[in-house]
Amino acid sequence: MKVSEAIETRKSVRAFKSDPIDIAVVKDMLARAARAPSGGNLQPWRIYVLWGAARDELIRRVKAKMRETPMGETPEYHIYPPKLTEPYRTRRHSIGEAMYASMGIAREDRERRLRQFVRNWEFFGAPVGAIFTIDRQMQQGQWADLGMFMENVMLLAREYGLHTCPQEAWAVWHETIRAYLSVPDNEMIFCGMAIGFADESAPINRLQSDRADVEDFASFRENA
Repeated sequence: MKVSEAIETRKSVRAFKSDPIDIAVVKDMLARAARAPSGGNLQPWRIYVLWGAARDELIRRVKAKMRETPMGETPEYHIYPPKLTEPYRTRRHSIGEAMYASMGIAREDRERRLRQFVRNWEFFGAPVGAIFTIDRQMQQGQWADLGMFMENVMLLAREYGLHTCPQEAWAVWHETIRAYLSVPDNEMIFCGMAIGFADESAPINRLQSDRADVEDFASFRENA
């Protein structure tokens, strides 16, 4: 698969088949993904991979905690800026509405919307889940490095016929995750990722998010 094909076909899948994945494949993906650039070659990423009973136990623990704190634990960072401006606010609203519309969930149907959102904490049914962390001493530059590592994982997944969904929603369960996985205090839990085979029959997986035109975000200059 060409890099351009991997980029074109990568999408955030929110319904997976239960078909198992050979963990050797995941290990190979991560080894290759680690070629991601990082300033000073810090390689600031860390990843915890869960499948089988380990994955199921994290899901069980989160569901148990939801009975006490339905909206999760206060995340350690702002997933979105507190006062999001345009055009970003509209883009975030539009993709959310498109996602629920693809499943036939009306805006006023809060119960069904919540049930779908909770699927985040089941890795959307994917057989493999991953949790990404970063050392607390790292700054903005290293967060960018972590993002490039994650992007490599997602693109390499396409080469293996797999799909992914990066999930910052897991950040709201950082205390539960830390206790279960014995994550050291110096590591901040950034997000999760679902990895598996897409259920192409699921309506939500037919959603194609739009992108701004190149002219909207890029400027080109030849002469001084």
